[in-house]
Amino acid sequence: MKIAEIREMSTNDLVERIEAEVANYKQMVLNHSISPLDNPAQIRQLRRTIARMKTELRDRELNNK
Repeated sequence: MKIAEIREMSTNDLVERIEAEVANYKQMVLNHSISPLDNPAQIRQLRRTIARMKTELRDRELNNK
């Protein structure tokens, strides 16, 4: 997900999406520990997407105060 797409999302949607992506990330890591994924780079990509979303959420919090 690109940063432009993240910025277009509302704050509530962003919070919900972060929760969903974190759950997906944890499941993916668990599955990878049991049997290797076809593309383990997906884990890194998902982790970075979560970080981008959290960064945007934090930026919104700081700008609204």
